[in-house]
Amino acid sequence: MAWFICVVILLLCSKSEQCTTGNASKLIEHTAAHFFEKMQSGKMYFIYFGKQAKYCTGEKLMKKVYLFRGGNVLKSFDTDTVFDVNAIVSHVLFTVLFDEVRYVHTIAELQSVERAAKGKADIVLGHVQVLGLPEHRALMETAFVYGVKYQFVLTTGGPVLTNMGSDISSLTAGLWFLHCKGASQHSDSCPHTALRRALTTLHIYTFLQLMEAPLSEASVEPSEVNMVHSHLQVPLLFLFSQPHTVALDRVTAQTLAWRLRGQVGLVLIHRSVPAEEVKYLILNNLEEVIDLFRDESTPEEEDDDDNWATLDVLDDEVAESVYRDRAQSLDMDAVTELTADTFHNAVAESDYTVVLFYVKWDAVSMAFMQSYIEVSESLEDADVSDVELAVLDCGEWTDVCSAQKIRSFPTVRLYRPQEPSQPYQGMLGTESLNRFIMLSRLVSPVLLSSPDEVTSFLEGDMYQRHAAIAPVTVLGLFSSTADAGVPVFKEAAKALRGETMVGLFADRQAEIWAVEYSVTLPAILVSRGPTGQTEAHSLNLSMPDQLVTHIQRALLDTFPELTVENLPLYLEVKKKLLLLFVGEEESGRKGNKRVLDDMRSLLNTGLLNPYLPCWIHLGRTPAGKAVLEAYLGFLPLLPALVVSQLATGGEVFHYPTGRPLMVQPILQWLQRVEDGEEPPAGVIVDEKWMPSMPFYDFLSVMDQEVPGYASQRSAKTKTNRIERAEGEKEKSSSGGSPTTKPPQTSHHHSEL
Repeated sequence: MAWFICVVILLLCSKSEQCTTGNASKLIEHTAAHFFEKMQSGKMYFIYFGKQAKYCTGEKLMKKVYLFRGGNVLKSFDTDTVFDVNAIVSHVLFTVLFDEVRYVHTIAELQSVERAAKGKADIVLGHVQVLGLPEHRALMETAFVYGVKYQFVLTTGGPVLTNMGSDISSLTAGLWFLHCKGASQHSDSCPHTALRRALTTLHIYTFLQLMEAPLSEASVEPSEVNMVHSHLQVPLLFLFSQPHTVALDRVTAQTLAWRLRGQVGLVLIHRSVPAEEVKYLILNNLEEVIDLFRDESTPEEEDDDDNWATLDVLDDEVAESVYRDRAQSLDMDAVTELTADTFHNAVAESDYTVVLFYVKWDAVSMAFMQSYIEVSESLEDADVSDVELAVLDCGEWTDVCSAQKIRSFPTVRLYRPQEPSQPYQGMLGTESLNRFIMLSRLVSPVLLSSPDEVTSFLEGDMYQRHAAIAPVTVLGLFSSTADAGVPVFKEAAKALRGETMVGLFADRQAEIWAVEYSVTLPAILVSRGPTGQTEAHSLNLSMPDQLVTHIQRALLDTFPELTVENLPLYLEVKKKLLLLFVGEEESGRKGNKRVLDDMRSLLNTGLLNPYLPCWIHLGRTPAGKAVLEAYLGFLPLLPALVVSQLATGGEVFHYPTGRPLMVQPILQWLQRVEDGEEPPAGVIVDEKWMPSMPFYDFLSVMDQEVPGYASQRSAKTKTNRIERAEGEKEKSSSGGSPTTKPPQTSHHHSEL
């Protein structure tokens, strides 16, 4: 073949300094004319283009790989598509053999290739899910060698696989040999043989050799038969024929050879007298012969499935989703990837730096990564320029994560210059993290100087942009800035950044607000928006941590709608849950509103202090349906009212379905529950969450490979520890002043 190929890798850097850090003394600079002259020599060159080269012009040509034939660009690739050696080789060969290897996607396209090949050449059809994989390389290398002899066809899925009798969902790679050379033009389709082994170069070569010699005949002893199958380590099946039945035996041999093609080599031995040393196996029909080779591979496949069954069960839903979406690449350009060299400068230069600490083997980290990138993109769309989102791989930069005391993954922290980092403790979702970042950018506390500013702050007019993400605001009231509680309140407000908006009004006029809400100063006002109520709480706490807890409790709603996000906050109250489940039916909207209003009326009675009244909308929170079914064992008619005593025994009481949900009947029912006159409808058992299957015993596997290896190592380790402990004891009891050493606690890996 009178052509040659030169592959040129073009690495474009975002900064020119990064492109010149190498050893420039070993680089040879070429002009355009000299470069094309060198290309004609047929040698392989690895070439870096400078910023002035024409290949580097334009944003669309960034991060490109160029394939040259002679002095001309044959094709360009994105660097994402040539990610390893297999991808480079397969893409280069696929480009070079573009005219020889046909690509089909539909059955009609395959039938068109078959019609052209009938009576002329056989077809080798290969299937790969994604171009650039090792299977694609094996197929292209085979096409490069056998392209003249066979017609090669490539497909990446679709209806072609269904036409070949394969399952699209389960087949990752496959190969079929279409016997078109001996087929007539009038036949419907070419008969095909499937490769039943992994798609590697060696297996394809063996498979094609078997297609060329399905049946051989010989008149010598089986031990003297020399066939290509012997070198390919393929089973050989010998059929013995007598002179008077040779015609019938040949038909039988041809039928068997066709049924077993690609798996077994078949030889027809002609002899008149049987040899004594040959042990014959007499079978009644051809199916018994075929079953011999089918049964041979079945046990190994079953054992393999059983071996992996336990490991498959151990994967949780998060790991399953990450594995299912493994082919989708993440746009890491939206975030900054930090290293040990860039971490400290990054957090010092930006006003706000949000860092995600993760490890690639953790499924939760990789599942959250997509949400993290979406937050970065949403901040960019909102023109938020003072926040930098970054990631750091703790599997690679362990020293940084150790210095930052990262103990679990994923961990998100917000860094401000010259301040301690602030951990993010919300849900691992886009909306929750975006809310945390936007609220963390606000000054906390907001210093207010007049009653008008106080009113504007409480009603949400001062920060209209943030009113939707922080409908509840907190205002601290003090008589003057000299109050001893003001510094404590400011520290608590800093700790609450990212959770809510906190204001501070320290003036004599605060006493008017205190009288209006019947509290004594210092106090806090909790406003739930212009349409909600404002609650007042007196403060008598001297520590910032205690004040933070007090404010967080005050932020809780008196009759909240439980969601997946806020459920842990309300469970920390440690009260019995008076839980109302309402439906999502359109016709039930008015009924739901009436029931909710009646439940709010119960709060005004002051008789629900032992309970936490709350409700769940099964339409907005579908998980509530599973909770209700777990409580009662069935799904009752909605709305349904239950009392859940999770903190005191786990008993669940169900309000009778036929009774109206009104104030007095509910109070009477609660009194019977307190008096023990109402039987529980169910009990929530406090079960430990254990793995669904036992963990994989790697030590037993080691003992199977090398008997006694694991047990010997364990015994040896234990002996060494005992000897070391005895040595330290003798050393401490000898002369000299004794030294006390703090007890060493084992390091618990919370990420596991």
